[in-house]
Amino acid sequence: MTDEMDISESSKGKEVGNAETEDAQPQPTSNSIVIEVGGDEFWPLSGKPYFEIILSKTHLHPMYQIGIPSKIHSLLPSRDIPTFISYKGKEWKMVYYGKGQCRKRFDSSWKTFVIDNNLKVGDACVFELTELSEVKLRFRAQILRGDIPSHFQDIENGESADTAIFIG
Repeated sequence: MTDEMDISESSKGKEVGNAETEDAQPQPTSNSIVIEVGGDEFWPLSGKPYFEIILSKTHLHPMYQIGIPSKIHSLLPSRDIPTFISYKGKEWKMVYYGKGQCRKRFDSSWKTFVIDNNLKVGDACVFELTELSEVKLRFRAQILRGDIPSHFQDIENGESADTAIFIG
């Protein structure tokens, strides 16, 4: 199977892949499009452009906003364009807002990606640009969990300088 797929109206909300698989797959939590595309959870970066984000409260509940770092702005279109993020064999559709002087970002469909993947403050996401065309962007995501061991959470919560968590 190739990394490129034709996302047609008939495939919205469906999984694409091995029809013989009988295992129950997680379902999307909203109207976003999620498509099975296959692939590994982790892979070496291929040399294509990428950006990384360590998630903070702003990226998650209640705001669910993610700005695109300026280091990749020059590669992306200066207009709004459909965008697909794939992770662990699924694909989420959202819109990249690149028009105007405001901050470049993904639309509110980012929330579905966050919820479906149980993202938390401290998790890191790496987004590798795998396709850039006039009609769409495609990123492949890696999620690096930033879980803090529970015995440290009981001691310090990391929410202020007085209760900082030091990793050494």
